[in-house]
Amino acid sequence: MNHAANANLFSRLFDTLDDPSRLAIETHDGGRITYGDLIARTGQMANVLVSSGVKPGDRVAVQVEKSVENLVLYLATVRAGGVYLPLNTAYTLNELDYFITDAEPSLVVCDPSKAEGIRPIAAKVGAKVETLDASGKGSLTEAAEKADSAFVTVPRAADDLAAILYTSGTTGRSKGAMLSHDNLASNSLTLVDYWRFTRDDVLIHALPIYHTHGLFVASNVTLFARASMIFLPKLDAELIIKLMVRATVLMGVPTFYTRLLQNPHLDKETTKHMRLFVSGSAPLLADTHREWFARTGHAVLERYGMTETNMNTSNPYDGERVPGAVGFPLPGVSLRVTDPETGKELARDEIGMIEVKGPNVFGGYWRMPEKTKSEFRDDGFFITGDLGKIDPKGYVHILGRGKDLVISGGFNVYPKEIESEIDAMPGVVESAVIGVPHPDFGEGVTAVVVRHAGADISEAGVLKALDGRLAKFKMPKRVFIVDELPRNAMSKVQKNVLRDQYKDIYTK
Repeated sequence: MNHAANANLFSRLFDTLDDPSRLAIETHDGGRITYGDLIARTGQMANVLVSSGVKPGDRVAVQVEKSVENLVLYLATVRAGGVYLPLNTAYTLNELDYFITDAEPSLVVCDPSKAEGIRPIAAKVGAKVETLDASGKGSLTEAAEKADSAFVTVPRAADDLAAILYTSGTTGRSKGAMLSHDNLASNSLTLVDYWRFTRDDVLIHALPIYHTHGLFVASNVTLFARASMIFLPKLDAELIIKLMVRATVLMGVPTFYTRLLQNPHLDKETTKHMRLFVSGSAPLLADTHREWFARTGHAVLERYGMTETNMNTSNPYDGERVPGAVGFPLPGVSLRVTDPETGKELARDEIGMIEVKGPNVFGGYWRMPEKTKSEFRDDGFFITGDLGKIDPKGYVHILGRGKDLVISGGFNVYPKEIESEIDAMPGVVESAVIGVPHPDFGEGVTAVVVRHAGADISEAGVLKALDGRLAKFKMPKRVFIVDELPRNAMSKVQKNVLRDQYKDIYTK
């Protein structure tokens, strides 16, 4: 295989680099890393990985805090032909036991404080353990500092694996989504184009990097564009607002935008240097979208992706960014809405199962051939498990997960429709509608509502406001007022936790 034909993501990112002195990453404490530095440091790290026994196709499991060294480790793993497996820093040893024994990595990298607990698990699959802490120090970087920076990028084919990401698994076991070099490269290049990224862009990177959004979308898009990023350990609203005067793009989850809106310094003046605000990973409330526009003059660009597919759709860069919609299918991505029972394609505005196909869609679930087969149609479309519709203008709307569908008295109830009504009530922050076992109806529609501090919101008040606005079968049987909804690290509401919490309310 000649060098030009190497489909390794690393080669595609860096082989055409014309200016190694360009700034790639700036750290929160003022460190500056050029593209040339990045190539040298990944070379050192790749040499360490290979000498630790990582062979092409081997998994490298990583549970560490966000740092530049962590990003270098991701790029070096790919460069060495390995398969990068990031793990949420919140996972317990019990959960790690499942991921490590399932993925059988040859190397596990963890925070020094976790090493003792992880060693016996790693030993079960014959994996070595190395350490990396939040400041980028550990046995791995100590070795890398002494290693040679010259490294020939391992040749990989377009469909060879570059990463495995475990889905957060709201039901059943977590599944490892297998992502190829081409899945990652093609999707990032599409986004560079669609979101108009250039080498002049400066991204504020405040997302975690153990999932698609922060690792692949934010980092790969920036690097492919030869742009730079300001790398922050986590969301810090005050700091982000200060940085906006010299940045151009922010990628965030909805929590970023609600937190920033709470800051009195956010206005048209502080955001005037910014070009683009992207939101994803969970639905952005239409109210947040409108309030952001009123305060800053910027319309947040909402997009839709998932672990298995990278990004599928995006609101347009130039056209109308519709609050509550996730835009159009990206170039090269086909998207359709089908009847969940029959698989028949539905007309515009009809709610059904979203299915997608394209170079962004993963190759299947790690060591789960049956599961993989059941999630793909015969014509290659992936069944996302998300319910939605395409409106008459062609915008895609996500209306919830298929497993969140409530079937009450034989009728299909889409939670999003009821949530939208409740969320529009004065004094309501947000709501989650779930179905829990009910002796008469199979499932009882149940609403869990978060109110603003001091707001006069009660179960009776919510039910009265909904009366006449919803068909009787959609009306919640009970409404619970709470301080907050349970969320995972990606700020998605955990309806499985709520279903479990309220499972006995109608059966007692």
